[in-house]
Amino acid sequence: MEITALGYIGIQSSQLDQWSRMATSLLGMQRVDRGGGMRAFRMDDRKQRLIVDGSGDAGLVVMGWEVATGAELDRLAGRLDDHGFEVISGSRALADERHVAELIRFTDPAGNPLEAFCKPELASDSFRPGRPISGFRTGALGMGHAVLNVEEVEPLLPFYRDLLGFKVSDFGLAPYKLYFFHVNGRHHSFAMVGSGRKALHHFMVEVGGLDDVGQGYDLAQLEEGRIAYTLGRHTNDHMTSFYVNTPSGFFIEYGWGGRVIDPATWQPHETFDGPSLWGHERLHMPEEQRRRMQEMRLSAGARGVRVPDPNVPPLNCPWLEGVIARE
Repeated sequence: MEITALGYIGIQSSQLDQWSRMATSLLGMQRVDRGGGMRAFRMDDRKQRLIVDGSGDAGLVVMGWEVATGAELDRLAGRLDDHGFEVISGSRALADERHVAELIRFTDPAGNPLEAFCKPELASDSFRPGRPISGFRTGALGMGHAVLNVEEVEPLLPFYRDLLGFKVSDFGLAPYKLYFFHVNGRHHSFAMVGSGRKALHHFMVEVGGLDDVGQGYDLAQLEEGRIAYTLGRHTNDHMTSFYVNTPSGFFIEYGWGGRVIDPATWQPHETFDGPSLWGHERLHMPEEQRRRMQEMRLSAGARGVRVPDPNVPPLNCPWLEGVIARE
């Protein structure tokens, strides 16, 4: 499998100042000056992880997927081309803008924009978080995960599972179809929700400590309408998290304690307990939908459904390791 991680996400939003405040003061990312109508944000030793283009309001404009080498990038491009998908080689200017050695561009069957790249550039200076946090869990696990709203899941399964090589972690069929995929040890780096819509549902970033999440939750509650899902814990990836509304109409999940799996032995399976073990009250949903989700959580609780306490590995964060070494 060529693709090893979610490397970066690019969005288009004219609300640059709002995005900058949220990314730094709430999420703890570091703003990188790009000039003009662009903003970029760091999470670790990479030069950028989140890119915001202020030239419009299209929302998601790219998910960037990492491969190890130029040879693997060529192999992925050839397979896409063999199956009738147009592949465009990224220009030198675009590669410089993305801070990678080379990349290709293509779309999935629903028209969602994707890039694959190799050899990302590392920053020469240490990561400086926008607020005091312990750091982000990235490294070999990538930036986090991205979840798409799609009209129907089934037509996209062959593309992501068979062509890109994403492995199914688990799936749920009620109250809506949800498929989760892994490309490394993170329980899922990608998921699709069969909501009948076409848009980014959310992306997730994982921090190094539960207190980072709790303090972020306090900050988010100071802003009217910022909280989208209350604090809760997911049944499948065991993440403790909350979700915020973004200036672009989708959500960001801010979490800790995500499950790390062994891809070599993992078996895909259907889940039946809904997406959340407790919490995650969806404040944006109509009352009837919220009640249905609540009933699933209460049913899981009444049956004594539990998940293991997280066995959280080291952050694998060069910035944090440098801080510890200096101390």
